[in-house]
Amino acid sequence: MKTIIAEKPSVAKEIAHIVGADKREEGYMQGNGYYVTWAFGHLVQPAMPETYGMKGFHAENLPVIPDPFVLVPRQVKTENGYKADAGVLAQIKIIGKLFDSSERIIVATDAGREGELIFRYLYEYLGCKKPFDRLWISSLTDSAIREGLANLRDGKEYDNLYHAAKARSEADWLVGINGTQALTIAAGRGTYSVGRVQTPTLGMVCERYWEHKRFESKPFWQVHFGVVDADSGNILKFTSVNRWTDKATATDIYNKVKDTGSAIITKVVIKRKVEKAPLLYDLTTLQKEANSQHGFTAEHTLSIAQKLYEAKFITYPRTSSRYISDDVFATLPKLFKNLENHSEYGEKVKLLPGSEDYSKNSVNAAKVTDHHALLITENAAIGLFKDEKIVYDMILCRMIEAFSADCIKDITSVSAQVDHEVEFGISGSIIRQTGWRALSLKEKNNRQDKDADATDNEVKEQVIPNWQEGQHISFSGSTITEGKTKPKPLHTESTLLAAMENPCKREQIQTCLDLPSAAGFGGTQTASKEIEDDTMRQAIKDCGIGTPATRAAIIETLLKREYMVRQQKKLVPTEKGLALHSVVKNMAIANVEMTGKWEAELAKIERGEASADGFTHSIEGYTREITAELLGCDRLFSHKDSGCQCPKCKQGTMQFFGKVVRCSNKECGMPVFKQVAGKLLTDADITDLLTKGKTRTLNGFTSKQGKSFSAAIAFDEDFNTKFVFAERKTAEKRGNVKRYKK
Repeated sequence: MKTIIAEKPSVAKEIAHIVGADKREEGYMQGNGYYVTWAFGHLVQPAMPETYGMKGFHAENLPVIPDPFVLVPRQVKTENGYKADAGVLAQIKIIGKLFDSSERIIVATDAGREGELIFRYLYEYLGCKKPFDRLWISSLTDSAIREGLANLRDGKEYDNLYHAAKARSEADWLVGINGTQALTIAAGRGTYSVGRVQTPTLGMVCERYWEHKRFESKPFWQVHFGVVDADSGNILKFTSVNRWTDKATATDIYNKVKDTGSAIITKVVIKRKVEKAPLLYDLTTLQKEANSQHGFTAEHTLSIAQKLYEAKFITYPRTSSRYISDDVFATLPKLFKNLENHSEYGEKVKLLPGSEDYSKNSVNAAKVTDHHALLITENAAIGLFKDEKIVYDMILCRMIEAFSADCIKDITSVSAQVDHEVEFGISGSIIRQTGWRALSLKEKNNRQDKDADATDNEVKEQVIPNWQEGQHISFSGSTITEGKTKPKPLHTESTLLAAMENPCKREQIQTCLDLPSAAGFGGTQTASKEIEDDTMRQAIKDCGIGTPATRAAIIETLLKREYMVRQQKKLVPTEKGLALHSVVKNMAIANVEMTGKWEAELAKIERGEASADGFTHSIEGYTREITAELLGCDRLFSHKDSGCQCPKCKQGTMQFFGKVVRCSNKECGMPVFKQVAGKLLTDADITDLLTKGKTRTLNGFTSKQGKSFSAAIAFDEDFNTKFVFAERKTAEKRGNVKRYKK
């Protein structure tokens, strides 16, 4: 007998059908020489510090560095601490018996780093020595499963993948456990959760928030004039190259331009621009565009993509590649042929060039990682819910775009001068070949959202007359307009995912490939711009923080722990998040560049280019550094007594810390954050709130829509703060009149 172990029962069911294991048993299926069983994600995990005899948070126990790590069945939290999940224990026992009674194991967990770790941790915990093979597939269609089973690989081929996964798991444990305990001990009250990836990610959100909030918008003025195109009758608008920050200067120039009434063409440049078909989706790009176009969270997009994968409608979603290999490319003509009868996109498919002329922009086997880019499968996607159809259509339409012809434009740029002094410019484009843009779902949706770090360089589609250098043109009119400089917008999930994927600047890419010691790297880096060079592009991708499969979970963790909130599409740090960031922002735990280097090293381990032991040794040193640094930051949590009794427990006194006022009673620890809706409350305001239950009406709060408002702050029944708005006098008067008449 052979045992096939899948990651989920649903996947096990599909595989069991293929191999003929149709007899259902408790925790597995059997038949035709196979047992087919399943996990429920991670059945086994590294033990918590209590297993090593370290209960509670005590500075003398830190850092906790297990040697070796102990594996235990997945734990659940109870009133008496953590205990093994009963259902998990039962499934582990079943799997152990199946392994013992089999001559060989087939690993069918998800074909990626985390899927490999799910099996290997279980295999190690059970002490199993049976040989195992790997089922490595990129879709769950019947044909893909059959082909994968016919081409099983020796499990040892994936040892490097396991070493990288194990190193990542232990690194997250070391940094998360020790960092959280050290900072919580230093604070003396409450629990402050930190992590290897989550804390630098929070730093990105907080830094963007402060950059946005501290930005001083400044006015500027530009001058324009219009020229009538004799052929079309359209008015073409020239705009001054310069912006003036002084209104009087701008007005003088405007008056001069208006009085002059004509300009001279000084330069005409016509360039042919070829816009290559866009690359196929990887998971992160799909998540970014689903957020910007449809407002989907990264987690929601991943959840939908996983469902579509398990329904056999798309290929493996947790991919970091935007390319396919030549053998996959060879299957596309048949796939597109099947789509010609598609009720919604069949006509678009028919506009594709012949298969010999498909764009090969997304075809490069050397750039395919564990899995190729996202594709739909040959199975017709039926019975989809609204959001599922949106994501499926995005993947389908990107496929059509990716293999379409290039879009070719002629772009004309014209420069002109008024009175040989003030420079103006106008540009226009003419599409010579629409190519992929004629098939683009993005064009259909007329997407309005733009990434915060992107620049909209699209040239307006308009015909520029055949003007010649030295030619004089007359105005049909002139105007002056006022604008204001704008800050970078707050992060959305789309822009945060981009920043997590590309956290380093171009000049830092090479150093990201070499893992340095923990010390000596400071500062939060912003997302890099588009890199054209392929080597640089891969390097910057290796330096991303988190992985495509984990970034959504990191964002959700920060939301769950109330370090930030969603306000429409924006991600806004809470007072709690800002308070944490203010303490750790200059420490190693918050260093984005450092985290990017760890991810680059994990990628090297996965490729067999670096040692997991060397990485672990470096992480242990880093853990000792951040633990000492965080334990030593108790000075940042220095406090003074408010002289006010805690209104909640009536036992402790409220103490002023940097960003929070907290009860001295450890059993209570009630917090009152000093920053509320963008306004920092004064000590006097806090004292009023604690003693009177309410502040006076305060100005300067900022709503979720970015508007200023005034309100008092009061406690609700659970001693959380709430806004109290003053009633309008006119409304009171109207109420009195109504009551009087009645």
